[in-house]
Amino acid sequence: MAEDLTIAKGDKKAQYESLIPQIQGLVTGEPNLVANLANIAAALKEQFNWFWVGFYWIMEEELVLGPFQGPVACTRIKKGRGVCGTAWEKEATIIVDDVEKFPGHIACSSLSKSEIVIPIFKEGKIIGVLDVDSSDLAQFDATDQVYLEKIMAMIP
Repeated sequence: MAEDLTIAKGDKKAQYESLIPQIQGLVTGEPNLVANLANIAAALKEQFNWFWVGFYWIMEEELVLGPFQGPVACTRIKKGRGVCGTAWEKEATIIVDDVEKFPGHIACSSLSKSEIVIPIFKEGKIIGVLDVDSSDLAQFDATDQVYLEKIMAMIP
């Protein structure tokens, strides 16, 4: 079944406020995790036109690449490595204004300039992360953190 996404204009908060119920509609009643993650990544990429949006899932003591939108990506990331591995280790959202200044940054693409990584929890345990990259410096802020954390809480 084809789904249409209504792209909102205006400030970032208004865009998220429009997008959240649409994402909720996509995941409600759909039990397949891969389908839900794929649709969430696509909706975020389409709404905000970020460089890369995707998921890494904790498997076999590593973060393993899951559904994403954007150019090819690193397949596996160890705990504590790069922004994703650090967010996993700290179980906390990390916002990086300039990835070149982040110690141990993993450069999957030289076009990525800033990044936000949101941990995903199920029953109080971290199970993966949402990774979002922008080709612009300082793209992400507390507004992104609040709303992306709300979206990650919708993952069944």
